[in-house]
Amino acid sequence: MHLIPSALAVVLAYLAGSLSFAVIVSRWMGLSDPRSYGSGNPGATNVLRSGHKKAAALTLLFDALKGMVPVWLLRHGVSAWGLDADVVPLAGLAAFVGHLWPVFFQFKGGKGVATAAGVLLALNPLLGLATVASWLVVAFVSRYSSLAALTAAVLAPCFQIAFRGGGTTAVVVLAMGALLVWRHHANIRRLLQGTEGKLGARKGVGSPAAASTFVDPTSPPTVAPSSQPPFHK
Repeated sequence: MHLIPSALAVVLAYLAGSLSFAVIVSRWMGLSDPRSYGSGNPGATNVLRSGHKKAAALTLLFDALKGMVPVWLLRHGVSAWGLDADVVPLAGLAAFVGHLWPVFFQFKGGKGVATAAGVLLALNPLLGLATVASWLVVAFVSRYSSLAALTAAVLAPCFQIAFRGGGTTAVVVLAMGALLVWRHHANIRRLLQGTEGKLGARKGVGSPAAASTFVDPTSPPTVAPSSQPPFHK
């Protein structure tokens, strides 16, 4: 492996993964920071809890693309750039780690589900589609995004070994699956306690204006002073 260009490719993939699109898209659309409501996770599922489906869809798309694009470019450029094939899955892992610990956002990132899906689709479309399909089935049946992610994280290494066998890619897929499970430790606890939020459940306010105009329903009504002069007999 050519050390310097390979290391540069991995670093660039990490920097791409460090772009937290949940925060970027929310700021662009004038919404609250997704780290300030719901689960506090800067990801598409938490953005969806704000009720802004377009913002959630854009977050999902760009989080997937930041994992997919570096891997796709390297897959089609390793021979032209004189790189070893092992740099491709390693760059995918770097993009995924960038989402988890983004250098641009104080190393406080999301859980990496969409980015992992993008990486897997670029590494092997069949692997990616099988993993995404498992997520969709579990999410549709259970309505728990976290349970779907945990299931996909466990199945992805099995799919990789079944389709392509071992090697560096299998190790990378296994590492991403283990990190995904670890990042969902709080969700696992809530699932066991029966307190995990389901897909589509609103847990926070998505716009600063709405947050500033919240009224406590238990407080007594406020009567505005009359602008009319007092009546005298």
